[in-house]
Amino acid sequence: MEKIASFTIDHIKLQPGVYVSRKDTVGSEVLTTFDLRMTSPNEEPVMNTAEMHTIEHLGATYLRNHAEWKERVIYFGPMGCRTGFYLILAGDLASKDIVDLVTGMYEFIRDFEGDIPGASPKDCGNYLDQNLGMASFLANRYLNNVLYGITEERLIYPQ
Repeated sequence: MEKIASFTIDHIKLQPGVYVSRKDTVGSEVLTTFDLRMTSPNEEPVMNTAEMHTIEHLGATYLRNHAEWKERVIYFGPMGCRTGFYLILAGDLASKDIVDLVTGMYEFIRDFEGDIPGASPKDCGNYLDQNLGMASFLANRYLNNVLYGITEERLIYPQ
């Protein structure tokens, strides 16, 4: 079997950033999958499921309500390795095209207060597994360490 694209990235060199993971064509539409890498693989502890679950709920809420982007959002969810998230958008896009969107999303997560959208037994299959405080901490860390003043090295996968 062929190795899938995400397994061909050198995770030893990979640092937190915003990367194009792949592009797929469905009919006449290009779908761009982004790797929103929040932690350094195999160097830092992975994120726990509770904070990832909260980031997923808040991130999806932000993205699907964004005036400019909501019609282009296909998917937002966690990576199995718990080092970041995948964001799939309709369109042939580059990492730099979504930095403002991703920055706004993580600012929303960092600043969010109150009841987490969808965190009820009726709306979610694991509604108790949430951690807003840690989600806010991790969002702030990603903003300060990656998104604010992002450089080219954090926009293109390492070779």
